[in-house]
Amino acid sequence: MLELVAGQLEAAGSLSDLQKIVVGLRDSLGIDHIVYHWVSADGEQYGCGTYDPVWVQRYVDREYLRIDPVILACFKRYHPVDWRRLDWSSRVAKAFRQDALEHGVGNQGYSVPIHGPSGQFALLTLSHMADDEEWDAFVGLHQREIILVAHYLNTKALEIASSRAPKLSKPLSPREVDALTYLAMGYSRGQVAEMLAISEHTLRAYIESARLKLNAQNTISAVAQALLNGHIVIGGADRAAPGDWPGKLRPAMAG
Repeated sequence: MLELVAGQLEAAGSLSDLQKIVVGLRDSLGIDHIVYHWVSADGEQYGCGTYDPVWVQRYVDREYLRIDPVILACFKRYHPVDWRRLDWSSRVAKAFRQDALEHGVGNQGYSVPIHGPSGQFALLTLSHMADDEEWDAFVGLHQREIILVAHYLNTKALEIASSRAPKLSKPLSPREVDALTYLAMGYSRGQVAEMLAISEHTLRAYIESARLKLNAQNTISAVAQALLNGHIVIGGADRAAPGDWPGKLRPAMAG
């Protein structure tokens, strides 16, 4: 399985190719769902997979990203997460899980967190309706391959993102870099202006100039783009966005 998927990923050049690979992998493993999910710094969600599109739309519309115990756990960890080991005791978590079950997500799940360059975060999730003994046997048999596939898939997604990302026509100026860096660190505009010893009006001019150079729709997107492309660095605290990667969750999770 691993050699076949690796070969397919090497030849892939678009999101539709990744979608076909994920569907094929699900079928070969004989499970209900496989999903690759990339969450950007500005809250956008990207990916491909086999969940019911109705569930995908519901997940986005209800902003389940903010409460999903799987996302919250994987964001903090580097090791695979078995859903049974998570805390589902809160009222919100129980309601979310019941909603997921009713939309065919499955009662068992195994997610591999991926922490890529410049703070990029993604995960590969496998889910299925099975009893504990059956699921333990499946994970025990395929765990190593699942982890490797997760990282191979993420590497290809990064490659696609890079090839599609708009190029800067001009480099960011030192002041533009400073402004976006402080904003990425969580400071308010007033605080940033004070630290740079400039007026807020001048700060807005730097931010707008950087936004245009980065082809970003807003300030949040500009910060995310700058993080992803390495124009600003804030140590381990940043979480980069995928730029113009084409697979927003709304249309992609089907199959």
